[in-house]
Amino acid sequence: MFEYIREDWRTYDGDLTKQGLGVMLVYRFGRWRYTLRQRWLRLPFSILYKALKLLSQILTGIDLPCETQVGRRLTIEHFGDIIISGDAVIGDDVIIRNGVTIGLKRTGIAGAPVIGNRVDIGAGAKILGPIHIGDDVAIGANAVVLKDVPANSLAVGVPARIIPRTPEPPN
Repeated sequence: MFEYIREDWRTYDGDLTKQGLGVMLVYRFGRWRYTLRQRWLRLPFSILYKALKLLSQILTGIDLPCETQVGRRLTIEHFGDIIISGDAVIGDDVIIRNGVTIGLKRTGIAGAPVIGNRVDIGAGAKILGPIHIGDDVAIGANAVVLKDVPANSLAVGVPARIIPRTPEPPN
């Protein structure tokens, strides 16, 4: 847990005023409490986690449950209105901006998105359903992504159109 916290600290430049850092600290604590095997020992930490999570939701407007599988160096760029399903999987070096929803497509239907590594998610984007977002993908602001996005692509529009990225010409 402490290795991840040190990495999160470096990701946010140790700036406690960045809401994403506080949310990540609460998330890491919530994941850590599951390592305690004895229920009676875990119970006070679970109560503390639930209180901290509620406080962080109120103060930041970011809902990141500890059941979500989050990779390394997740960056939450902006304040508020970020909802992430507990069933979602998020890879390494992902950037999330304000107004993003990563979750279920419909109530009662299982399946949340799997986000690859180095994905840049624009403000207001909605990624819904049991879909896979490949590595090195950029999702445009306000895009509504309802189908798989292959690696090295752009997803823009409502519903999102998939545009393959062209490699940068060498200088």
